[in-house]
Amino acid sequence: MVTTVVFDMDGLMFDTERLARDAWQRAMADHGYVLDDELFLRGVGRTVEGTCAAYVEALGPDLPIVAIEAAKARYLRELLGPGPPLKPGLLGLLDALSESRLPTAVASSTAHLEVDRRLVQVGIRQHFAAIAGGDEVARGKPSPDLFLLAARRLDVEPAGCVVLEDSAPGIAAAAAAGMKPIMVPDLIEASPEVRERAVAVVASLDDALEVILGY
Repeated sequence: MVTTVVFDMDGLMFDTERLARDAWQRAMADHGYVLDDELFLRGVGRTVEGTCAAYVEALGPDLPIVAIEAAKARYLRELLGPGPPLKPGLLGLLDALSESRLPTAVASSTAHLEVDRRLVQVGIRQHFAAIAGGDEVARGKPSPDLFLLAARRLDVEPAGCVVLEDSAPGIAAAAAAGMKPIMVPDLIEASPEVRERAVAVVASLDDALEVILGY
């Protein structure tokens, strides 16, 4: 039985991964580096620290990653403007879950205060009873820590949680937490490994409700 629905944020609720890619590529170019799509995708779903570590590993220890990440953050704020663009089906899904009296939480690799700020910006903060941010755990996705923190904050058992995710690290983290992951692909299609770990792969948030209520 489903007791809780846990949402990822970037790429799942908000159409922000493409904006993040543009911001990272612009910041890299400022310092004479090229960030191709393949390398960018290695950081999707991970904390800032995990993403930076992946880029340093790929591009070498001389990469001025602190300056690049700071520039990326500035560019991303400019691109986001008054608020992040919503993914199709999000508002309808949140309303349906509220009507079904299913509590919801956010477990995002983004820092807690930034998650809260973005939810407030777009007027959906009231839908979420808890937030777990990437700055609040020792290990980010694909470790289960973020999702387990969200469950503790709602005082629910992990086995009763459905997780909505768009990334392979997020699906791995939810499965490791003992939760039921549903993949809603964004920039990356579901691999065979992801399909094995997920209880379902759906085309959009519009299709997620039927799967959630089926458990």
